[in-house]
Amino acid sequence: MELYQKQQFDFLLMTSAERFAERIVQRCEGQDNALARIKENRNAEGVWLDQFVDAIFQDFLIDNTAGATFILSALERRNIEFNANGKIEQVLQSMAKQAFADLLHIKTIESLEQSIGVGA
Repeated sequence: MELYQKQQFDFLLMTSAERFAERIVQRCEGQDNALARIKENRNAEGVWLDQFVDAIFQDFLIDNTAGATFILSALERRNIEFNANGKIEQVLQSMAKQAFADLLHIKTIESLEQSIGVGA
């Protein structure tokens, strides 16, 4: 992956993490509640990580094969458990969304824990 692409991916990830954390804090009525819910279930009521990732992919125009390839290239060294059948286009997009959601889940938990730790 070229450096400019890595920079674009980092921007996408950080922007997504900020937006997602803000949303779940509002929906869950506070950082502590948001952190507890996202740790319990990343698609819990008020969290809905997978729906958020679908929306981010649409907003950033990466809900296509080229976008999936971009995401998978950025995350090529990460492990993923994935089992799917279907058209290659759909499989690539599903895999990219899952890989991105897995990383976003981790980053959001880290962000919330840091925010709570700094605020304490």
